[in-house]
Parts: sequence; structure tokens; C-alpha cells
Amino acid sequence: MNAAIGNPLHLPFLTAVFAVSITGFWNIYFGPGATPTAYHHLHVITTLAWLLLLGLQLILIRGNQRALHRRIGLSLFIVGPFLIGSLALLSVHSAGRALSRDEADPLVVQNIFPAIEVGLFLVFGFLVRKNRKLHGNFLLSSALLFMGIALFFTLISFVPGFIVTGPDTFDRFEKAAVTATGVCAAIGLVLYLSDRKAGWPWLLATGLFFINALISVLITEADKTKWLTAQVGVLNELAAFVGAFVIFLAALVAAWRRADRSG
Repeated sequence: MNAAIGNPLHLPFLTAVFAVSITGFWNIYFGPGATPTAYHHLHVITTLAWLLLLGLQLILIRGNQRALHRRIGLSLFIVGPFLIGSLALLSVHSAGRALSRDEADPLVVQNIFPAIEVGLFLVFGFLVRKNRKLHGNFLLSSALLFMGIALFFTLISFVPGFIVTGPDTFDRFEKAAVTATGVCAAIGLVLYLSDRKAGWPWLLATGLFFINALISVLITEADKTKWLTAQVGVLNELAAFVGAFVIFLAALVAAWRRADRSG
């Protein structure tokens, strides 16, 4: 996993994602009446493990420790499937909870599609691993997708004007979502412009925020949110985790072998 080389913006970006992720999780663990569950623990562990792996790889590349960088990069065959498997499990769990209350899961689109997109970015990163900059940009830009949801929860938890205090302020959820999308889009655009030749994965990640928002709007307008919640929530959580784990691991192996044959 050769991270993009020579871009001084990558490490500050990853540091910002890590910080925003911590604030996004903060109320779950330390907020009033916090009752973190095993699902929260799994989400925190897998997300932070991925971000720490990206950070470590960046540091190794900057220190020109390429051999160690390549060996540690193989841990993606373990960290990656656990990450995607946990995202699948959490999507099913969230939808299942809403379904048990006969409600629609308002985050069903934001849970499902980014999980698939992160997986695809990692697979594409392995497919182009012979191209160091493109490979690194694919893997690092996956963190931008995590930043979006973490920033949303940070805004509604800590920033005046976004904190929801009752039914009359529910519109602040949408305001926070739009703001988080705008901030992440601006960051993605800056990172793309800093390396136009190999930085197009950042542009792709930026575009996905708007595509996911459009999908959410279309599903809401078609009154299909509850229907989608039911399709996801009825799935078995363990089966979702194992299925996503196995499928993603197979995709990573196939991408690795394809890159070897084309190299």
C-alpha cells in the first residue's frame, strides 16, 4: 500500500479526519446518558484502526521505509474486510432497530452506500497499486467518506446553531448534513487540485457526497425509505458481517492478483 508521495496536505488531512472522528463519537461514550454498545465499540475500533493504518503508512513513506511500508500494507487483507464487514453489520443493525419500531431508518442511505463506496475505493486502490500516487490517493480518499458522517455528528453535538433541542429545530439535521457535505467537498477539491494528474480519486469521493444526497432525496420523495429500511433490517446481522467480509476479501485478493498480472 504505497501512499501518495510528496503531498504535504495528506497528513494534515488525515489528522483532521482522526480528530473529527473522535468528536463525532464523543457523545456516544461521554455524553449525557451515554450507553455505548458492542456495536459502537466495533465501529470505533475498525474505523480508527483503518485511519491509524493509513497514518502509519504515510509516515513510513515520508521516512522512505518502503520495505516496512509494503509488509505492513498486507495487513489491509485483515483490517479491510473487518472494516467493511462491520459497516455492513451496523447498517443492518440500524435498519433492524428502526424496523422493530415500525419506523423508517433516516440514515439507511448514508449507512449503505458509503459502506459500498469505501470498499470499492480500497479495491480500486489495490488494482492500481503499481501506480504509487494513484494507489495512495484511492486509499486516502476513502477517509473523506468517513469524515462526512463524523463531521455531521460533531456539528449536531457541539456547534451552536446545529444542536437539535426539540421538534422545532429538526431542520438543523438537514443544515448539518449540507454543511458537512460542503466542507468535505471543499477539502476534496483542494486535494484534487494539489495533484490533478493522480488526484482524481479525491474528485470522485467528492462527487459521491452529492450522489448519495441525491439518492436519499429520490428515495424520500418516492416514499421508499421505510421500504428500504425493511429490506435491510430483515437481514441477519452475522450473515451480513460474514458475507461482506468474505466478498470484500475475495475482491481484494482478485485485485491484488490482477495488479500483479498487469505489472
